[in-house]
Amino acid sequence: MHVSSYQKLLAVLLVCISPAPYVFAAEPASEAARSNEAEGSNPAVAVVKQIKTPRIRVVDATIEAVQQATVSAQIRGRITEISVDVDDYVEKGTVILRIRDKEQRAAVDVAKARFDEADAEYLRKKEVYVKGLVAKSALDKAEASYRAAKATLAQANESLEHTQVRAPYSGIVVKRHVEVGETARIGQKLMTGLSLEKLRAIVELPQSLIHNVRKHKQTWVWVGKNLDRRIKAESLTVSPFADPVSHTFLVRINLPTGEHSVYPGMHTKVAFLTGEKLSIVIPAAAVVKRSEVTGVYVIKDKQISFRYIRLGGIVAGQQQEILSGLSVGETVLLDPDGAVMAIKSQEKSEKE
Repeated sequence: MHVSSYQKLLAVLLVCISPAPYVFAAEPASEAARSNEAEGSNPAVAVVKQIKTPRIRVVDATIEAVQQATVSAQIRGRITEISVDVDDYVEKGTVILRIRDKEQRAAVDVAKARFDEADAEYLRKKEVYVKGLVAKSALDKAEASYRAAKATLAQANESLEHTQVRAPYSGIVVKRHVEVGETARIGQKLMTGLSLEKLRAIVELPQSLIHNVRKHKQTWVWVGKNLDRRIKAESLTVSPFADPVSHTFLVRINLPTGEHSVYPGMHTKVAFLTGEKLSIVIPAAAVVKRSEVTGVYVIKDKQISFRYIRLGGIVAGQQQEILSGLSVGETVLLDPDGAVMAIKSQEKSEKE
């Protein structure tokens, strides 16, 4: 009796389906099936199953620099030189601005002369004191003068150092607050900069999520030019108190050190682990995408059909989460091309 090619293909597929629910079929049920699989004529199938997967909550966030500061003037004086401008990259310790230092240099010279004098007097008094030629009070007075002169010299050197404003860390200048020729006042803003070496994402979380976020402390951040890559956060810090108006908690998520193609002020997405859930999954290889249509090929009642599905994320390695369109225990084909051929044979058989 003649058997159609469609019936042969269905027979092979049905042999491959494991009778146990929630488990992928791994072994053929007959010697004939094993032979067909070795020849590549046995399309693989899988049974839809349900597993525990992480419960993820995705929220909007903003990227900011961990190190960002405004450098202010420590002394009063006229600005004589500005070495960098907005968008310039500077190394830590680089002089970015100079203030007129004539007065400070004069003060250093005076302090140095007084220190040298006090030092010499102190050494002389020590020598004669050892010989018993002066009283202990005279030595103490010379020592006090020496210490005072030393402190005055250190203070003068510190004031001179303040005429050269240096970058507190390596980073980029984002704002310049003064111009050459202006007189800087003590405390006046000079330059604002930030470092791209350490970045973080900040987000306001509702109080309903905060306990689970603190419990699991696992977070992922989307990075890349098109936010097409997800990396695990290095650490996170949750504010100990909520905003009294919005009732949200500020959370700071630190990114690993490195180049991630994201910059301060950019919008991104952050995923928080909040617990576990039961998910319906199939192997990712079973998913078929045809233009804007996503689906799978399902075997039911000895018939192969295309089923529309709605996808979740990739979980447990190469398992695809299914939000709708499939039920636990159904069987899907892992070879879309073989499924198309089977459907064509099926339609041809029905016409005959």
